[in-house]
Amino acid sequence: MPPRCLVPLPAPGSFKSADTACKNRPLDLLFIVDSSRSVRPEEFEKVKLFLSEMIDTLDVGEKTTRVAVMNYASTVKVEFPLRTHFDKASLKEAVSRIEPLSAGTMTGLAIQTAMEEVFTEEMGARPATFNIPRVVIVVTDGRPQDQVQGVAASARMAGIEIYAVGVGQADVQSLRMMASEPLDEHIFYVETYGVIEKLTSRFRETFCAVDLCAPGRHECGQICVSNNRSYVCDCYEGYTLNPDKKTCSAMDMCAPGRHDCAQVCLSNDGSYSCGCYEGYTLNPDKKTCSGAITSSLVTAEESCKCEAIAALQDSVTSHLEALSTKLEEVSEKLQAYQDRQQIV
Repeated sequence: MPPRCLVPLPAPGSFKSADTACKNRPLDLLFIVDSSRSVRPEEFEKVKLFLSEMIDTLDVGEKTTRVAVMNYASTVKVEFPLRTHFDKASLKEAVSRIEPLSAGTMTGLAIQTAMEEVFTEEMGARPATFNIPRVVIVVTDGRPQDQVQGVAASARMAGIEIYAVGVGQADVQSLRMMASEPLDEHIFYVETYGVIEKLTSRFRETFCAVDLCAPGRHECGQICVSNNRSYVCDCYEGYTLNPDKKTCSAMDMCAPGRHDCAQVCLSNDGSYSCGCYEGYTLNPDKKTCSGAITSSLVTAEESCKCEAIAALQDSVTSHLEALSTKLEEVSEKLQAYQDRQQIV
């Protein structure tokens, strides 16, 4: 038999406090429990305790996590579907009434029934468009008596995530055939049913919604965006994500097509401001420009100079007019003298 990997178990009672109830991501969760002849009655009671303690850790509700339970041996019985119970008290009461079926271990049939009868909208599964994970936890202590590999592969292809919990003499190879990848995160093994409830803390850790974008949990330079169980980095407006997918660099906001400036664009650490050419002023919209309005301010001294020049001009004009009159008189006298000489 291949070597078994023991799951580290927490101290007794470390998971029982109501304070440990987590805000897990919404799930459509189905427990498939083996109640074949190899599972003694007291051991089956331990399985039911495990289910109850798992329910205590979940954020149960119609719009959060819905829970169904399937019991199987040589036959399969859906104890209650996803649409039936939306509170912890009624779920735990329903679990307490489950009785073992005995005989046979038809694990493949159980997984097939999960696809056909449990994960349907009629039975309470939410539409695929809601992107609510569909999760199965199979608990078994034996070797399947039917084919598991093919039906489990079909279930995984249909988007069902499968966790396999092996107890005691459970066949490890069958667990590997059932479980989703990565196997080391989807296969658990315990030696006896007496300690199975201690796996609760491991599932709680798996299903709890951890904010990976909380301070100190990510490496993003500017913006952290949660993405299911991971995160991606983004940048503020005016910045672009660097090839390392973590840090950001300021974009050239003055590149053609990136700004609204009519004349001059001034880059400013991921942003920009507008300016104008010499002789223009920036309008109130901070984008367009208008031609500058120039005005001459005449000083008192310049005013005096202007008055003096005007007086001089008037004086020169007066003298020129007087001179012009004198010239006309001389011209007239000269013309009269010439006329007399011709008569003589």
